[in-house]
Amino acid sequence: MRDTRILLRTGAVPALLLAAAAVAAATATAAPAAGGTAPAAAGPDFQYVGQDDRVHGLTGPKGCVAAEGGGSRPVTNHTRGTATFYREPGCAGAPVERLGPGTVTQVRPYFASVRFSVTG
Repeated sequence: MRDTRILLRTGAVPALLLAAAAVAAATATAAPAAGGTAPAAAGPDFQYVGQDDRVHGLTGPKGCVAAEGGGSRPVTNHTRGTATFYREPGCAGAPVERLGPGTVTQVRPYFASVRFSVTG
C-alpha cells in the first residue's frame, strides 16, 4: 500500500488504473458466500495506458494481441498467465518485458503487441 501511495503522489500511475487494480484484488480475495462462488473481478483482465493517453482493456486475451493506441506506461495483468511485450507488431522481435499474473508495472518506452500465455 505504501508503494501505491508514493506512485499516486508522484503521478506516475493514473488513479483510474490503480483503483481498478485495487477493486480487482479485493474482489479476487473475497470469500464466497455459503454454497456460492466467489464474485467475478470487476473490469478487464488486462489494462494499459496507451501513447494516446487512453486506458485500454482486454477481457480474456489469448495469443498475440495488437496494443491499440500504442501501449506504454502503466500495465495491469490480472490474467492467469504471463504477458510478454514486444515493440514490433505481431509479437515479432525480442521481448522487451514480461509481466506475471496479478502484476502492475511500467513498460517503457512502448510496446506494439503482447503475447498472452495460454492457461487452463
